[in-house]
Amino acid sequence: MQKVLRYFIQGLIILIPVSITAFVVYKFINLVGSFFGIFGTIVSPVIDPFIVTGSALGLIFIAGVLGSSIILRPIFIMFDNLIEHTPLIKTVYSSIKDLLSAFVGSKKRFNKPVLVTINKENNIQQLGFVTKEDLSELNLKTGTVAVYVPMSYSFSGNLLIVPADHITLVDASAPEVMKFIVSGGVTDIDE
Repeated sequence: MQKVLRYFIQGLIILIPVSITAFVVYKFINLVGSFFGIFGTIVSPVIDPFIVTGSALGLIFIAGVLGSSIILRPIFIMFDNLIEHTPLIKTVYSSIKDLLSAFVGSKKRFNKPVLVTINKENNIQQLGFVTKEDLSELNLKTGTVAVYVPMSYSFSGNLLIVPADHITLVDASAPEVMKFIVSGGVTDIDE
């Protein structure tokens, strides 16, 4: 019974983020499509989905440009602060925002690939990424770092707190190391 429950929970962990993302994209594309329907601009049932999807991608691009502009940036910051202080919504919003910015934002966190020595006696090591070098805000002893270790063929991973002398920097690009880890070591590291 515990095994069934564990598999069920693992399934939830895998499917919930994917489902939420798919739902948001689907709703956004429907929202853009509804604007076309309001104005009666139906070209063809075959071409319309491409127009709507292209328009949705264009709107995302424009939002990125406007969010980066000096004039509208304060409005986006104010909106961001409002959401960050709304109970319950802030938990979901900030988690998704932090995760996205860790991969593609200006605050990339998975950019320092390291080799972590898990067991010195048997020389067992694992690839990961240093995500935080100063853990004083958690009241942890000095000289420890946070290392995220992704799992192969999965979107999950483990956060390890290890002594700084247990890590060795990897001389390879972060995306290549991530690809190598996620593939289970099957893919080649490009030069």
